[in-house]
Amino acid sequence: MPGTPVNTATAGERTLNFWERLYLPEVFKGLGYSFRKIYKEPMYTFQYPEEQWYPPDSYRGRPVLVEEEGKTRCVSCNLCARACPPMAISMQSREMEGPKEREPEWFEINMLRCIYCGFCEEVCPEEAIIMSKEYDMTFQDRDEAIFGLDRLMVPKERLADRLDWLAAQRNPDSQGAWSHRTDNNRHSLRESSFLASLAADMSGDTATDGTLAADA
Repeated sequence: MPGTPVNTATAGERTLNFWERLYLPEVFKGLGYSFRKIYKEPMYTFQYPEEQWYPPDSYRGRPVLVEEEGKTRCVSCNLCARACPPMAISMQSREMEGPKEREPEWFEINMLRCIYCGFCEEVCPEEAIIMSKEYDMTFQDRDEAIFGLDRLMVPKERLADRLDWLAAQRNPDSQGAWSHRTDNNRHSLRESSFLASLAADMSGDTATDGTLAADA
């Protein structure tokens, strides 16, 4: 059964005249405002794609891996993959000779899944993955959106502005100057001075027959 129309107008409410009910005056007012702003300086539009916006240092574009001396800083700790909310990051670790014992055998980021939250940058202990200023990406199919090491590694010199911004953000006045220690990228257990001193202490507390020496 159809309902009965009810007049919900309040007492003293102004009624619209004929032109106000047409809404044409308000439409022309809006068009006039738009036309006045078209030729007003400064202009905030770009002739894209010929002109592109250059983001500030705080901008979070696509994540990239910092390339240093021809290799990535990444030690394959998997913290970024664990912290990634949409699970866009995946990698496989491998052991290697030298002061840096681990590195990614392969490292992939699905850019269709990435939400540019910057969590990977925050948890990385080596500043190996950071957010770049690149925002213009197009793909012909889904496979092109999966970036490997060849497309993720960017030289450190090209990321200097972002690295400097991170240093400024992590440098509170009460704590003094802060800078990323490049030796943090060396995590060798074979050459660890701590393990060497620990082994020396243990040898001093161990008898020649292999049993622990009695406490004095």
